[in-house]
Amino acid sequence: MDWNATLYSQRHAFVWRGGEDLIELLQPQPGERILDIGCGLGQLTAELARSGARVTGLDNSASMVEAARAAHPGIEFIAADLVEFEAAEPFDAIFSNAALHWIHPPATAARRMAQALKPGGRLVAELGGTGNVGAMIDAANELLAERGHAAQSPWFFPGVGEYSQILETAGLEVTFALLFDRPTPLEDGEEVIAGWMEMFGKSLLQAEPEWRASVLPRLKERLRPKLFDKDNNRWMADYRRLRIAARKPL
Repeated sequence: MDWNATLYSQRHAFVWRGGEDLIELLQPQPGERILDIGCGLGQLTAELARSGARVTGLDNSASMVEAARAAHPGIEFIAADLVEFEAAEPFDAIFSNAALHWIHPPATAARRMAQALKPGGRLVAELGGTGNVGAMIDAANELLAERGHAAQSPWFFPGVGEYSQILETAGLEVTFALLFDRPTPLEDGEEVIAGWMEMFGKSLLQAEPEWRASVLPRLKERLRPKLFDKDNNRWMADYRRLRIAARKPL
């Protein structure tokens, strides 16, 4: 993904705000070394650092990391892909919000996280779970099929059992897992579907070269009955999240 850091900051703050209470599950302690995977612009990385922990933000988007460094100069940020990342020394904890569903293959990502933790170290993460943005995926599939194409999902949205098994195979013990619905208000007004697709869903539609002209206008109307909240005059994303905690055995 080629992330637009400015657009992300201006119109998609719901992504990091949805993960603020995830920090309570991690319970960061002063002096701990914590790795924040998929740190984006570093808002939650900075929240972790306020606990007194020594936090490192990791993201594979150079533009995101550059913006995070500018906004939070006292925190270390690394531009790297998790599946190729090797920690110089192990961490006490790993934190990740809304990132692991982008990282492929998930089994390799899990092994890297296990390798980066100290014995007894803990992982707390939230990612898209099975059924996440299902209405958007279904509508994209239907519209592309009409044009002889197939939608190409860039995401990995697992269930509790599937992801628990991946973490356990990597050598971690799952201590908590919850799959839940999180209907999420979107910004951008009437351009909301186009804005969401431009930021997150471009690769879903890339099989149709002219998707902006041919698919987007119809996509919004296809989604309106399911995702437009008439009572509050706003668009909602049909998010489902998987929240999970694990530890590396001593």
